[in-house]
Amino acid sequence: MNDALRALIEALERDGALDAPQRLRERIEALDRLDAWMPAAAGDALLQRAQTIRQRLEAIDAAQFGALRQAIRRGEGRDALLHWWRAGGAAACRPGDGYDWLDELVGGVLPFGEPGEVSALAPEMVFYQPTPARHVLDLLDRLALSGDDVLVDLGSGLGHVPLLTAICTQARGVGVEIEPVYVQGARACAQALQLENARFVQGDAREADFAIGSVFYLYTPFTGTILRNVLDALRGEAARRAFRVCGFGPCTAALAAESWLVGDGEPAPGRVAIFRSKG
Repeated sequence: MNDALRALIEALERDGALDAPQRLRERIEALDRLDAWMPAAAGDALLQRAQTIRQRLEAIDAAQFGALRQAIRRGEGRDALLHWWRAGGAAACRPGDGYDWLDELVGGVLPFGEPGEVSALAPEMVFYQPTPARHVLDLLDRLALSGDDVLVDLGSGLGHVPLLTAICTQARGVGVEIEPVYVQGARACAQALQLENARFVQGDAREADFAIGSVFYLYTPFTGTILRNVLDALRGEAARRAFRVCGFGPCTAALAAESWLVGDGEPAPGRVAIFRSKG
């Protein structure tokens, strides 16, 4: 491991081009490798060299994240974020629920503080994990939302999906989340980025205002009877009007089994599925 760390350090010390703004992905991936190998470093000199590189690369990234936040406040966040997503090529739509450098980018740009203590999970609630950023951006690209749309994330956690909706589209993003700490963080983030089209509601998803959404999103935030109750509420709303429902993770199978929903195109494993309510 020390030989691998030493080789990485020497490569990063030689590669001054890594400091260029367009090398953001390479910097993030280099920092990930440093963080993985530094705990095993033997010798203060090797560790000090690694820490010096990490501090240099983190400072460059922090400045770039700050510039991206300024672009978002100017209303230019869509082009700034989608540039990096498209730069990933095929990897930008890589299937599965694993995270990658785009999540580090989004996590660096969205100004969250350290969350407070989270409540114990109630039965049928699922431990919060954010949707991988590449899947959120891919979904927003496929949905082609307009200013008339409202995307409601049922079980929104820290609010990545509504926040990215507000940044990358003209639509409104609404998050419904039962955990107060997450809602507070999401609201603070939206305020810091001056996102007037992002809103967060603290409450049970079963009691959400289903009348406002043109698109609903679920990343398996709950299971069992809670999921059943939410699907029944959506089915009741679908009797009055048409909308889309998007699912990622295990809840996708439950959505596919609903007789009042029809898949929008061929389903792709490991990608957010889009359904339409039947008219």
